[in-house]
Amino acid sequence: MARNTDRLLDIMARLRDPQNGCPWDLEQTYRTIAPHTIEEAYEVADAIEKGDMAALREELGDLLFQVVYYSQFAREEGLFDFDEVAGVIADKMISRHPHVFGSEEIRTAEHQTSRWEEHKAAERAAKAAAQGQAPPSALDGVIAGLPALTRALKLQKRAARVGFDWTDARDILDKIEEEVGELRAEIDGGAAQERVADELGDLLFALVNLARRLEVDPESALRGTNTKFERRFHRIEDLLGEQGRKPADATLDEMEAFWQQAKREEAK
Repeated sequence: MARNTDRLLDIMARLRDPQNGCPWDLEQTYRTIAPHTIEEAYEVADAIEKGDMAALREELGDLLFQVVYYSQFAREEGLFDFDEVAGVIADKMISRHPHVFGSEEIRTAEHQTSRWEEHKAAERAAKAAAQGQAPPSALDGVIAGLPALTRALKLQKRAARVGFDWTDARDILDKIEEEVGELRAEIDGGAAQERVADELGDLLFALVNLARRLEVDPESALRGTNTKFERRFHRIEDLLGEQGRKPADATLDEMEAFWQQAKREEAK
């Protein structure tokens, strides 16, 4: 493993060599590579969702290369290198797993999750104190760049840890119905687009809260529904294709009938 890691680091260094490197790689910066990193992370998730282990191996390599890229930038600037990046995460994992690397006892995954967040909160508080800053908020550290559903989930989890939470899913369902009513009122009243968007955001936030209470990851749930929609829509296209037609040639009622057929076929 070390041999391939060293080989990869050497490849990256050669790509960034000012004299003989790749022109494209030499133009890259932290900012230009960041969108690729996000894309690669989603491709890892997609391979997992499809259960494609060969693709997962390849996509993990692509994601690792992103880390190598940033580490090379930092090495060139005399800031840190790949080995230091690995060292920081190794130290962090040891610190956050005292039940494995120390004497603390943790017997359940739920307890470990709780302790993990306590360790993170303690680290944030220590960092703020060292920098002479005010004590951190319970919501600090939830970065703005996350996908909106994921960020909503993380914000809600943070708030729940300090008691700002519903304990019964039925209460959240009541809130969802309330938000639907408010959205309907804005639509029926011809409200401005900003007001409609605001109420729709409240509804989505409440739906994420319900998913959290039901222990369902909203991103995964929506990803699964997206896949289901694709599968059923492809079936509509296939059924229309058997008639020599395309969706643009069919009525909504016809496509809905084929959609229901696709659902029945899946149920069998």
